[in-house]
Amino acid sequence: MGILLNVFMPEGFGFASQLPGGLGFLSAMGGVAIGLAALLPMYLLRVMGAGDVKLMAMVGAFLGPEDVLGAILATFLTGGVLSLGYAWKIGVLRRTLRNICYILYSGAVKVAVGRVPTLEDAPETAGKFPYSRESGSPVKSTGWIPAFAHKR
Repeated sequence: MGILLNVFMPEGFGFASQLPGGLGFLSAMGGVAIGLAALLPMYLLRVMGAGDVKLMAMVGAFLGPEDVLGAILATFLTGGVLSLGYAWKIGVLRRTLRNICYILYSGAVKVAVGRVPTLEDAPETAGKFPYSRESGSPVKSTGWIPAFAHKR
């Protein structure tokens, strides 16, 4: 859909710009390629779902290759802050940070000895975060911000 809109809309600098309009086929496909290539390794490592990868590819179709990396960075930062805030709220922040350190250290050791890091030997979980709360997608996380203030 994003590619079609960018092809058939009058030329411009994107949908949310001073001169709204389509980016063109090549620019839209470049955004799709960058969005897909940036998140596909995380899907292959089973850190991220395929839906997140496809969503960022389509965001790339709308933003183009110049702006999709900024959107990915903003998404990761938002998701990280919301995840840490939720871990603090439910009282598992220390265990979560300890697990992150363990995963990073064990991954570095595996890479140093020539093995591929996996998450099979991960430490005891700090608990499961509800999916929409840990997602950095502005569409998914917008509804969570007011929920952070009250107990469930």
